[in-house]
Amino acid sequence: MTDEPRGCYNPNRMLKLHNTLSRRKDAFKPIKKSVVRLYTCGPTVYDRAHIGNLRTYIFEDILRRTLKYDGYRVKQIMNITDVEDKIIKRFKREKKKDIHEITKPYTKAFFEDIGKLNIEKAEGYPTVTGNIREIIRLIRRLEKRGFAYRGRDGSIYFDISKFKDYGRLARIKKVNLKSGVRVSADEYEKGDIGDFVLWKKKKKGEPSWKSPFGEGRPGWHIECSAIGMKHLGGSFDIHTGGVDNIFPHHDNEIAQSEGATGEKFVNYWVHGEHLIVDGRKMSKSLKNFYTLEDLEDKGFNPISFRYLMLTAHYRSKLNFTWRAMESASRALNNIYREMAYINIIMKGDKEKRGVRKTAGYEKSFMEALNDDLNTPKALSVMWSVVRDKGLSAGIKKELLMKFDKVLGLNLKVAESFLNIPEKIDQLVHHRENLRSHKQFIQADALRKRVEDLGYTIEDTEKGPFVWPKRM
Repeated sequence: MTDEPRGCYNPNRMLKLHNTLSRRKDAFKPIKKSVVRLYTCGPTVYDRAHIGNLRTYIFEDILRRTLKYDGYRVKQIMNITDVEDKIIKRFKREKKKDIHEITKPYTKAFFEDIGKLNIEKAEGYPTVTGNIREIIRLIRRLEKRGFAYRGRDGSIYFDISKFKDYGRLARIKKVNLKSGVRVSADEYEKGDIGDFVLWKKKKKGEPSWKSPFGEGRPGWHIECSAIGMKHLGGSFDIHTGGVDNIFPHHDNEIAQSEGATGEKFVNYWVHGEHLIVDGRKMSKSLKNFYTLEDLEDKGFNPISFRYLMLTAHYRSKLNFTWRAMESASRALNNIYREMAYINIIMKGDKEKRGVRKTAGYEKSFMEALNDDLNTPKALSVMWSVVRDKGLSAGIKKELLMKFDKVLGLNLKVAESFLNIPEKIDQLVHHRENLRSHKQFIQADALRKRVEDLGYTIEDTEKGPFVWPKRM
């Protein structure tokens, strides 16, 4: 990868991001002038991703697209956690012979989901099991620098007392640190603060790898440091994830990475808020734990879920309800219908009205996104363009397609909606003939038949327009 941008890098487009480290919106300045190195925490592949996970991946996609629109080249790495406590629990319960029998199907499902949500592919998706050598190498560096030690259980731990600023991302007070306490679980709460595990000694029935510390497997936290430093360097620009990753995961990443290198690990830590369901935390026991597949089973286009996520700022909690999902679906269908209508008008309208307005709309759109990824405001700019009667169809399409490079609503798909099946087209023409002869009862019967076949007829001054009910 070269450091030259593909796009038109513009240093005057000043992106501001809320940095968890500083607790304020900081002006973004990359380490290298035109390249952004971005690490995004990826899925733990023991089950399908739920819609809360997907919200995080969508916000990270908006960040990536905004950086690219600003002219940067982006190198994004997302890890795939394919060995971890939850995976091993399922591995044992299902009595599989190989851990990959669990992880491969869910890794495949993850890529299917992000494809349906129009999330751009990262430059790399390294797995934990594919980076055991790098993880071992990093633990050895920590041993040499005095940060790692062997516990009584034979596992290797990070000594948090040796790292001066431990807990600074979550703002943990030193009085809460517990000397001599060790935590071997991959995930835990702030109340369990203690030395965390880097390498777990082999247990019966668990997958393991040979190492200088004995046979075992990595702890959860060490993987992101090893993978991030391997692909992005000892110091890089942005690290993202959900707010639940702040502690312990990201604080532990900082400690082990900076403990090994002596350098600042990441300049900007950006975290997305929770998605709650019907006002409550998502839980399988409450039966409000949904996947993208659940949304599709109810007839929703996955891009409708993407649209819904853009209606709230990524740092605000968002309450998912089926009513909100219906509203987002209608809004997406409306924008698709407007795009299809624009394409029809363009065939007979070559006028370029409103050219002078384009710069203002583009400025407003990018100011919204560069202000800590304000997608609700960016969406409002998009709708202002749609409703502006002073813009010709061609100018509208040009602006909307530019905006969609960041919003990712897949507006180009609206062109395919003009290809109405011949059977539907014949019914619509027959209905028009009946209406011209004032046979309205028969015409209404044909309208209902068309609707039963999944299409809507909209009567306008320029004749009937036909749209799929679900776009």
